[in-house]
Amino acid sequence: MADKAPKKKNSAAHDPHRVIAQVAPYLRIAHQVAGRVRIKLQFTALDATALSRGEGLTRTFGALPGVRAISLNPLALSCVVEYDNAVIPDAAWPDLLAGRRTAAAETLLGLLASVAPASIHSSEKENA
Repeated sequence: MADKAPKKKNSAAHDPHRVIAQVAPYLRIAHQVAGRVRIKLQFTALDATALSRGEGLTRTFGALPGVRAISLNPLALSCVVEYDNAVIPDAAWPDLLAGRRTAAAETLLGLLASVAPASIHSSEKENA
């Protein structure tokens, strides 16, 4: 008789450090002022998969506490995030995308970790 122990969910899939490490090579900050950042999406080939990654990114960033507005421009391959810099430090965006583990980046990672499972589940429902 086979052991039917419940399978553990792969927590690595929801690890914000891992997710950012996978996505960061495709993102760069085009412009930033206090409370607003324009992120360029550098997908090598724009197709439905690339666009869905951009939409998933905006859905995730849009769910973050402190984010006031977010807009994705698929033609320009850019995303503008307007945020409360009392909640998300301005240094968080460049530090996070550069892979620097600063206090500011960790703040943003913590916020991403709090919304990542909800964002992933809503995206799975939409794709079902």
